[in-house]
This record gives sequence, structure tokens and C-alpha cells, in this order.
Amino acid sequence: MEEEVKTQFKWKFYRLTVELNIIILLVAMSIIVFFLLHSPYTIPIIIGILILAFVLSLDFFKKYKDTKKWLDEQPEKVKKDDDPRQNGTV
Repeated sequence: MEEEVKTQFKWKFYRLTVELNIIILLVAMSIIVFFLLHSPYTIPIIIGILILAFVLSLDFFKKYKDTKKWLDEQPEKVKKDDDPRQNGTV
């Protein structure tokens, strides 16, 4: 069971990491579009990109809270096995 829980956590963490990177890239892309694109469609494009980043951030925070709740519900033994302070690596 412990290996299954670790695998589930890795996939949940991977999903959150990818989604957070997408949000950061969307915000950065909106800044780049603001400075490089000079057309009548610049502002609507920026607003669209930022709305998409906002919707993804709402989903990210929901999934983050769910993952944190799921992790807190896991047996204490699994958490202690992965704690780097316990095995002397930190």
C-alpha cells in the first residue's frame, strides 16, 4: 500500500507542478505580448490570456487543497518514511 500511495502522490504533485508552470508562463506571455504586439487586438488578447491564467489558478488552488487534505489523511508511517530529516540527508 505504501508504494501505491507514493505513486499517487507523485502523480498529484506532477499535475500541480505542470499546472503551476502553465499559469506562470501565461502571465509571462501576457507581459511579452503587451510589449511586443502593437495592434488593436493587443488588449483583448492580454485579457483573454489573463482570464485563462485566473481560471487555471482557481483550479490549481482547488486541486492543491484536495491534495493536501488527501496527504494529511494518509497513514503517518508513509509520511515519516519520506521525511529527509529522519534519514539524515538534510
